[in-house]
Parts: sequence; C-alpha cells; structure tokens
Amino acid sequence: MTTPAKPANRHHKRPRGEGQWALGYREPLNKNEENKKNDDGLNVRQRIIDIYSKGGFDSIDPADLRGRMRWYGLYTQRKPGIDGGKTAILEPEELDDRYFMLRVRIDGGRLNLEQLRAIADISNLYGRGTADVTDRQNIQLHWIEIEAVPDIWKRLEAVGLSTTEACGDTPRVILGCPLAGIDDNEVLDGTAQIDEIYDTYIGDPAFSNLPRKFKTAVSGCPAHCTVHEINDIAFVGVVNERGERGYDLWVGGGLSTNPMLAKRLGVFVTPEQVTSVWGGVIGIFRDYGYRRLRHRARIKFLVNDWGVEKFRDVLEKEYLGHTLPDGPAPEQPRGGRRDHVGVFPQKDGNFYVGFAPRVGRLDGDKLHLIADIAERHGSGRVHTTVEQKMVILDVAPDRVDGIVAELEANDLRVNPSTFRRQTMACTGIEFCKLAIVETKATASDLIDELEQRLPDFREPLTINVNGCPNSCARIQVADIGLKGQLVVNDKGEQVEGFQIHLGGSLGVNPGFGRKVRGLKATAEELPDYVERVVRNFEKQKNDGETFSGWVQRADEADLK
Repeated sequence: MTTPAKPANRHHKRPRGEGQWALGYREPLNKNEENKKNDDGLNVRQRIIDIYSKGGFDSIDPADLRGRMRWYGLYTQRKPGIDGGKTAILEPEELDDRYFMLRVRIDGGRLNLEQLRAIADISNLYGRGTADVTDRQNIQLHWIEIEAVPDIWKRLEAVGLSTTEACGDTPRVILGCPLAGIDDNEVLDGTAQIDEIYDTYIGDPAFSNLPRKFKTAVSGCPAHCTVHEINDIAFVGVVNERGERGYDLWVGGGLSTNPMLAKRLGVFVTPEQVTSVWGGVIGIFRDYGYRRLRHRARIKFLVNDWGVEKFRDVLEKEYLGHTLPDGPAPEQPRGGRRDHVGVFPQKDGNFYVGFAPRVGRLDGDKLHLIADIAERHGSGRVHTTVEQKMVILDVAPDRVDGIVAELEANDLRVNPSTFRRQTMACTGIEFCKLAIVETKATASDLIDELEQRLPDFREPLTINVNGCPNSCARIQVADIGLKGQLVVNDKGEQVEGFQIHLGGSLGVNPGFGRKVRGLKATAEELPDYVERVVRNFEKQKNDGETFSGWVQRADEADLK
C-alpha cells in the first residue's frame, strides 16, 4: 500500500532574502537603502552648491543631511553638552549640531606642501583651527558651516584634493605606504595602482551605491603599514616563484562590533591587473552584498558565508572572465612597529623623518608650521600614515639634525616614547554623535602619565582608545584596546570609562584582544591600570616575548 504524500505546508515561508541585487532582491529593505534608491548620493553636491550653501542649515533636506552628504565627506557633528548616556536614546535631530565634520581624503597619504597649506588655511578660515590626522590617512576638520562648503571644495580641488566619497556607502580613501617609491626595501611601489583605481572608479555612479563602506589598501611596504588584515580589500606586495613582483589579494577584513580578519584568495595579481580585479571585487560587493540588515552589510559577512573558494570562483567567472594564477603569501612584516616614525634612509640617498603628533591631533597653525619646517629643510612632501602620524620626505643628509631638532622643539616627536608613538584615539564625544566617552584628551593625559611613571619602557605597545563599540581606533587588534562606555566608580556614580581588551595583534600572530570578565576602568583609573599591567608584563615576559604573546598565557589576576 502506497503511503499518500503529505500535503505541502501552506504556512512554510520562503527564506527571506538578504537584499542581494544579483539574486533579485532590489526593493528598499531599510531606510538607508530607500534613500539611496530615491537619489544617488553623488547628486547632493549640486544641491549643496545651489541650495543649501545659500539657504543655510535649515534648508537642508533631512535625507541629505544625515545620508547623502556623507558621499562628500560631511557628517553633522555632535551638539555640545550631550552626555554619553544620551547617545543611544536621542533621535538624530536631537544629537545634530548645526556644524559639520569634513573629511579630506588623502589617497596613499600623499600631500605636497601646497596641499598641506590649503588644508591649514581651510582649518583656520572655516574650522576653528581643528585638524585631526586619522588612522586612514585622512585629515578631518570640524565646525564647518554649510555656507562655506563650496569655497572649501574650490580650495581643495585647486590643489588636487577632494572630499568625494570620503564617507558614505562608497569606495573610501585608498590606503598606501607613505614611503612608496622611496623605501629601498619595498617589494614594489603601489602609487600607480592607487592612482588608477582612483581615476577609474572614484565618483563613478556604477559604484556609488554599495551596501556599506568599502575600504581599500594597496602597498608593497615590507612593514605592512597599511594593515591589510582589516581592510575590505587589500593588495599586498609579493614576489612569485618566477621573480615577478605583484600582489597577493586579501578580502573581507573589518572590525566594528563583529570583527573579522581578511582572508587570502591565494591569487597572484600583476600591477596591470589591479584595477580590473579591484573592480571585480567591489562589483561582487555591490551585487551580492547584504542590504537587508545594516549591521550585516559589510563584505566580510559575504566572504565569511561564501568562503574563499566560492568568492574566488565568482570573481574569476562572473566578473573577470579569466582565472588568476595561484600566488605566494606575503613575507612576515619587518620590525615590531608599522608606523614609520624616526629617521631612515631613502633609496636616493636622502632621508625621511617620521614624527608623532599627539594622538593625531593638530591644528591649522601646526599644519602650516609642519609645511614651513619641511620647506626650510628642502622637502616638498609630507605624507600621512595609518597610525595618525606624519612623514617628511626627501631630507638631505646634512639637514637631518636640524629638522629633527625643529620638530622636537614643537612637540612633534621624532624620537617619541612608546606611549606617544603607539597610542591612538578616535574622535570621541567632543564631535562624534556615536561616541559615549571622551577620547582625545583622555589618551593625551594617559600618555603624559605613563611617560612619567614608566620612563624607561621601550617595548612595542599599542594603546587604542575608542569612544564607542564601532572600533574606529581598532581596539580589537591593539595590545591594550579601550572601548568607551559608562561605568560605575567606587562612589556608585556613573562616569566615563572603558571595557578593556588585551593582547590583540596583527602581523606574525594576528588575533583579537582577550576580554577578561568584568575588566573595566574609569577614565580616571586608566593610568593606574595600564601602569600595573605593563609592570606585570615586564616582570613576567620571556626573552623576545611580545605583550600580546604574554597576555595569551598570563593569569587573569595579572591582567586586572
């Protein structure tokens, strides 16, 4: 007797799509996707010029104000006086100030003196002197009024700079080694590839509506200074078995609240292929990236779900139309620090001088001063790094002592302590609407305290201070990562503080920081805490052992 088939379950629902265009899910799935469907972010430029700069802040359409204006590097900054406890409670319009943060994109970190002075002038004229070097080689200004934006663009574009796609769901600034073309030990110079990607794709409407932001690094630096492990796409210089110089391709890195390290596709990309391969990878992200949920809209989630083999297969068959040969992995990074601080020879016989501003914070006058110092000592180039530092290039041997002395005299440290050299801080509650705590001043005070308490400490030690969980300052891959939150002090008061991540690292043994249950500190307690854990490290470390290596084996009691 044949058993009758069970009737279909009429209540069974088709699996919900992830908003992937290539699979037919094109309807707006959240407010951001609806705004982008209604109008491309690139179109806001003309409205800023024709309407908003003339009508003032109140004339700005809300969808442009909190959405499309990011396509040109503009975010409303945080209204002063709103404490961190209100960050997740208030509506956007309650957090918005009538001023903007403006991000100037500096692809490859390359600035000439004319460009540096143009940014300095804009800072002083329109930004109340503010200027922060970011951990993506940009410079950010604050207190910008919408009326000033057209003139700012004219000044920037006159010297070859731009804010186009500095923010938004776009291909953002392309990281590159600040020593590209001058480092005698580099695998290859990635400058031409950065320029070609920029010229081909930045501002192209074909790639101006991505699921979310898309971060790129292209470098042949032997120190791996562009932190390829945490970019959406990275081209890392390698030499293959035939002695040819090209790139190893990495995809799917990113931090924030769901950190993931990038994965090697295992292919060898020639310099001539970089632009088309970049176009293929970003095309996959545009077409297959998840758009339904904003917090899953980065390419790292797609790479994680697909796996490397499928991603490579789709790239080669659907987007390139040809296979890529297998290639070698990069050599391990040279040295224990990846920031290019100090004085080192160039391959042309001159020297570069890398220096450390205090947690990336500068101002218009200081930018002018840096340009003047560089020019007095024969340099026409000042580049930025991904560690919130700067490098003056092309200094003649007989000018090195003079330029070092002048930089040091102006608190631009060429020979900084570990704490000045390797402490990084995001924008924080002073200007950022997402932040919960103050960061720049907290980090600066921490540096001063640690330099006094631990004057002889010389080991590499990264301390990254972040004002919220989004990890703009890369807390998960720091030796000591500080994630801002409100905590209760010993008096029972709710105050600014940090959850502490320990032992994160990139390079030889990449991994995310260890979270010890209940390990938090108020901002006031930070110097005591860091001093205590560093002294424990000094007592217990083995020969050659890094801080992150020690953390992985240390007893919890020694980490508190």
